[in-house]
Amino acid sequence: MDSVAVGVVAGYAADRILGDPRRYHPVAGLGRVLGGLERALYRDSRSAGLAHVALAVGGVAVTSALLTGRLRRTEPLLVAAATWAVLGGTTLAAVGEQMADSLDAGDLEAARALIPSLCGRDPNSLDADGMCRAAVESIAENTSDATVAPVLWGAVAGVPGLLAYRTVNTLDAMVGYRSPRYERFGWASARLDDLANFVPARVGGVLAVVLGPDPAASWAAWHRDAHNHPSPNAGVVEASFAGALGIGLGGRTVYAHGVEMRPELGRGHAPGPVDLRAAVRLSRRVQTGAVAVAVGYRVVRAVFSRRSAG
Repeated sequence: MDSVAVGVVAGYAADRILGDPRRYHPVAGLGRVLGGLERALYRDSRSAGLAHVALAVGGVAVTSALLTGRLRRTEPLLVAAATWAVLGGTTLAAVGEQMADSLDAGDLEAARALIPSLCGRDPNSLDADGMCRAAVESIAENTSDATVAPVLWGAVAGVPGLLAYRTVNTLDAMVGYRSPRYERFGWASARLDDLANFVPARVGGVLAVVLGPDPAASWAAWHRDAHNHPSPNAGVVEASFAGALGIGLGGRTVYAHGVEMRPELGRGHAPGPVDLRAAVRLSRRVQTGAVAVAVGYRVVRAVFSRRSAG
């Protein structure tokens, strides 16, 4: 394997073994920097939002590319460190399991306390069934956002790809909502996140089909239901997970910025704790599959490069 592939595998292994840093998480630090940049640039306009995105993503990409170029001999370590820093799959799965434990125990307050770690929904608006659905939908979507997309962008562009993608995704989480404040300012962030996740979401969907317990139902749910979702990417992975697990997702969804009626994804029963645990297991398989795809891409790329050079 080449240095980027080695780094991606090592970083993924670190995430599986160590999870997210408990203190001084790099992504939290990135969020604070992006928040300061937002305060400096905010105007209620698309042009201001575009400048915000360009400065943030461009600055991270250029800085990390220059650093990697100067430290070329340590590239595997840099890629490994960046991969571990941007991945969130192990923590995602752990929170999903904690949610299932709390719901099984009937401890709804403990379950509600976990909701902000998974998604932006209003915990107080959710009963046990609503929290379980929210957790499954979040695990499906964030399996793509927190693992599949980062490792694929890392395979394509090394450290700059990893860090630029995480910046794009963090910007979307911060300002990409259709709220009065961000409808115009956050437009560029939301559209760039859609673009950055377009291929990874479909790779994640394929992996959910192939690695899930019911490939035929997963494929059918994807192609029947995903296009009804307001997100061109979240709908793919959520529908694929729903079909694979034999459950139904969607319905009334309460966010801080308002209420949305999400379309029906899948044709099964409403998810319960057992289904949530199954979603966690599928998420882990998809995450590992994404790393295998990333390594395969690097191998094929190296073979073509040698042939072109010869």
